[in-house]
Amino acid sequence: MPANDTGAARRPSLESGQEVPDHFILGPRRQCQPLTSNSKMRILELELFQLAITLDLGVPMVSGGYCLFQLSLFQSWKLCRDSCTVHVAARQQRLITALAIHGPRPRSFLVGLLWPENSESRAMESLRVCVHLICKQVPGLLVNGGAVLSLSDLVAVDLHRVRAQIRELGQLGLNGNAASYLNLLRDAELLPGWYDDWVLSEQARLRQERLHAFQIIARESLAQCNYEVALEASEAALELEPLYESAVGLLIQAERQQGNNASALQAFEKYQIKLKEDVGIAPSEAIRRLIADGS
Repeated sequence: MPANDTGAARRPSLESGQEVPDHFILGPRRQCQPLTSNSKMRILELELFQLAITLDLGVPMVSGGYCLFQLSLFQSWKLCRDSCTVHVAARQQRLITALAIHGPRPRSFLVGLLWPENSESRAMESLRVCVHLICKQVPGLLVNGGAVLSLSDLVAVDLHRVRAQIRELGQLGLNGNAASYLNLLRDAELLPGWYDDWVLSEQARLRQERLHAFQIIARESLAQCNYEVALEASEAALELEPLYESAVGLLIQAERQQGNNASALQAFEKYQIKLKEDVGIAPSEAIRRLIADGS
C-alpha cells in the first residue's frame, strides 16, 4: 500500500488477482491503546474472521467462537469492545438491552416497549435517533434489517450464557460441574435498579429459572452425598425466595445428613415464623415430617 494511502480502507484478496468487492472492504479501526505486534495480529485475525462471515465461508458462531462485543446485564450494565469499555447513554442502553433480552424485533414492537407513553410518530423518531447514535458510537453492534432490528452475532451476552447453562443443567444434570453452576448462578442478578415493566418481568422470569436450577443442584448433590454443595445450593435458593418450601426441605435434609440436627431445626423454625408472618399459614405436613423423623 502506498505511503500516502495509510488511512484508506484495506482491500483483502481472496485469491491471486481476485479482489473483494467494495462493499466487503474492512475499514481502519480505532484502538484503545497504541498497537503492539500482538494487537496487530489480533486485529488481522478478527478481520479475516469477519470477512469469512461476510462471504459466508461457513465459520461457525458457536460456544467458544470469537465475539467482538461483550454485554453484561448482571449487577450493572456494561458494554465492552474486546477489553475496552464502551460508554453509551441510558436511552441507547435500553434499546440494546431490549434487543439482548427479546432478540430480533420489529421497530413497531420496540417503540411500544420503550416509549409506550409517546405517540407513534414521536416514538419512531426517538427510535431512529437512538439507532443512529448507536451505529455512530458503536459501529457493528446493531444489525439494521429495515423493519427489524437485532444485535450482531458478534455480541456475547451474559444473560444468554446463563440461560444456556440452566438449560444444560436441566437436560444433562450436574455432570461434575456443581461448583461451576453455583458460581455462575449466584451473581446472575439481572439489572438491579431498573424498573421498566419489561425489565421487571424478565427479572421475575430469570429468578424462577435460577430457583429451579438451585433446586436441581441441591437435589442431585444430596443424592450424590455431596452435602456441602446441597447446603450451599439450598441456601442460595432461599436467598432468592425465603418461602421456597422445596429448598427448605433440601436444606433440612442436608443439615441432618451432616449430623447438624440443631441447624436443621433452626432452619425449620425460621421458615415456620416467616411463613406465619407473611402468609398466615403453617408449614406443610411433609416439612414437619422431615423434622419429626430427625428427632
